[in-house]
Amino acid sequence: MKVLVILGHPNHGSLCGALAEAYADSARRSGQEVQTLRLGDLAFDVNYPTRPRDAQADEPDLAAARAQVVWADHLVFVFPNWWGTMPALLKGFIDRIFTPGFAFRLHDDGTWDRLLKGRSAQIVVTMDTPGWVYRLIYGQPGINALKRATLQFCGVTPVRVLRLGTVFDSTAPRRARWIELARAAGHRLARGVPDRAERAAAKTLGWIRAMRLQFYPMTWLAYTLGASAAHEGSVFARPVYWLGYLAAFLLEFATVLVNEYVDYDSDRRNRNFSPFNGGSRVLVDGTLGFAELRRGLALVLAGFAACGVLLYALGRVPAPTLWALCACGLVLCLGYTSPPFRFCWRGLGEVVVALTHSFLAVLCGWLLLGGSAADPRPWMLALPLFWSILPAITLSAIPDLEADAAAGKRTLAAELGAGRAFAFAMAAGVVAAALALAWQWLGVGGNAYRGIGWFVLPHAALLVVLLERHRRAYRGPARINGLMAVALSYILWFVALPFAHTL
Repeated sequence: MKVLVILGHPNHGSLCGALAEAYADSARRSGQEVQTLRLGDLAFDVNYPTRPRDAQADEPDLAAARAQVVWADHLVFVFPNWWGTMPALLKGFIDRIFTPGFAFRLHDDGTWDRLLKGRSAQIVVTMDTPGWVYRLIYGQPGINALKRATLQFCGVTPVRVLRLGTVFDSTAPRRARWIELARAAGHRLARGVPDRAERAAAKTLGWIRAMRLQFYPMTWLAYTLGASAAHEGSVFARPVYWLGYLAAFLLEFATVLVNEYVDYDSDRRNRNFSPFNGGSRVLVDGTLGFAELRRGLALVLAGFAACGVLLYALGRVPAPTLWALCACGLVLCLGYTSPPFRFCWRGLGEVVVALTHSFLAVLCGWLLLGGSAADPRPWMLALPLFWSILPAITLSAIPDLEADAAAGKRTLAAELGAGRAFAFAMAAGVVAAALALAWQWLGVGGNAYRGIGWFVLPHAALLVVLLERHRRAYRGPARINGLMAVALSYILWFVALPFAHTL
């Protein structure tokens, strides 16, 4: 491995200088090829006297330093924490080296290419501030600026961090211990970067990303709404409630894995991805592979099948009803993207999502907790929720229009066109509000919708205004995260308030 140790302290005779030397010596002894760059010895302008950035020629020392960065596989930054961040010398070096076209490349749509991918880094920072104060109160601004806003932004990962302090009251034995820690960090390179623990952590985080947990609370609330409406007393003390939700959770997990797999071609073309659309990106960025996703999907479906068998053994739901629920869930959820149904490729995906997250979720909770299949109450409870989901799920496809079209995916937004999709979302939001008010007036579900108008009407008005504004201003696919947040939060009133009233 080629290691470049960058000393960001202006004085290489400092404690930071000793730490940099210890790291470099240990890395060299572990078999790595090491170069050291002392910024205090370089002659370069830390400022930008000309614009744009790439119009300023590198000074000879800076040109040589840039070549060293290109050469390196592993970058090591050793510096003191001054006023919460790095010394001006190191900041100026980063400003001059990590330039557009060298470290990253921006696109007009707000996305960017990480041009330093394939490299890793180590940060070694000394400080006078107590570590817990720097992390919890100040938010470790210097480390975050270098690690997240600079290195990871440019594709450098993983980034290891070694914090050492406090320096002002340190003793000679303690400083000697810090130097040994720097040596240990250098020797750790013998195990590779990333090492086994870092690879395991990255895979774990990748699976968490693939789950897309931000969407699960809505399903849980709808399921719990149905369960609470069917059962007098707390449902949380009933094992069947938790077993049923585990089955629902695993089915939703399987659904997002199938979506990730089948929609890869669209996702890799998509430059407008966000937490609300474009998938989790674990396949696109290589965090997980196709084979890993297949194995994970098999395990999740096996868990779902086991939950079904256990629910059957408990005997709380008639077998035909239970198997009908399982079959309906598998067809609707997996068929959202999976052949042969591929609902979301045929303009039906939005309706399927609204059905599964309203009627299906509420019915599952209702039936598992003893509710009758012939009772109309769960259907009545779920109807306004169904319409409230349609705006958000319709809007989520608008940023994806170009990528979906290139992949041959025909969502409802693609079938209608962006303008009509905005109009449809407005109409669905209004229908949801009207139903909620009607249910409040009629006392549906034991007054489950009591008082909902105070919350739904202003939110619906805001949603309609924003939708009309976006419809008029639409010029092409782009992120609409603010609008998505308003549409998603709109759903909460239709499940959280009825849920609260059924407790």
